[in-house]
Amino acid sequence: MSGPLRVVIADDQTLVRTGFRMILAADGIKVTAEAADGAEAVAAVRSTRPDVVLMDIRMPRMDGIEATRQIMRGEVNETRVVILTTYDLDHYVYAALTAGASGFLLKDVSPEHLVAAVRLVRTGDALLAPTITRRLIERFAPRDEVKADLHRDLSELTPRELEVLRLLATGLSNAELADRLTLSAATVKTHIARILSKLGLRDRVQAVVLAYETGLISPGGPSAAG
Repeated sequence: MSGPLRVVIADDQTLVRTGFRMILAADGIKVTAEAADGAEAVAAVRSTRPDVVLMDIRMPRMDGIEATRQIMRGEVNETRVVILTTYDLDHYVYAALTAGASGFLLKDVSPEHLVAAVRLVRTGDALLAPTITRRLIERFAPRDEVKADLHRDLSELTPRELEVLRLLATGLSNAELADRLTLSAATVKTHIARILSKLGLRDRVQAVVLAYETGLISPGGPSAAG
C-alpha cells in the first residue's frame, strides 16, 4: 500500500467534485480522475486504478449503483467504493452496499471526516457507523431465502465466530465486541477476518447484510444495548 492514496470522484455536480478535490489534495491525496456519470466512473476506474471511488448515486446515463456493481465485478477488485448521499437512510444506499460498496458518506461531511474516511476505507475497513448499519439494514434488508440456502455453511463457523457475527450484525463496534466477549481487540479482528474468509465476503458490511438476509439475526431483534 505504498505511494499516495489515489481517488476517483464521481458526481454530476461540478461544484461537489471541485470541493472534494480541493479537500483531498490539501491532505496529499491524489485525485486521478473526475466523472460526471456512472459510465465515466467505470471508465475512470479501469484506466487509473484508484484505491477509492467517491460515488454519487443519482447521476445521468448510469447511476452509482450500477457503476458500483460493474466496478466490483471488474478486474480492479482492490478498488473500494464509498457512496455519497444526501440522506442518511436512503434505500439506494442499501442497494449500493449490496452491490459491493464499502460504506457511505453524507455530502455535507466535514473536510476532516472526508479525509479520514477515505484513508480508513483504503485500509480495507468498512465505512459505516455501527448504529447506522443496523438502522439501514433493518429498514431495507429482505429475508432472502436463496442466499439463506447458499449460506447454510454458516456451520463452517466456530461457535465463537458465529457469536461474533451475530453481535457484529446488531451494530457493535470492534471495541464493543471485545468488551462484550472479554477478548482483546486483536482477537476480535482475527475472528472477523476468519468469518469473512470462510464466507467469501469482502468486508463487515457484507457480513452484516448476510446475517440479516440469512435470518441469523432478524430485524427488530436484540439491539447492541440488549
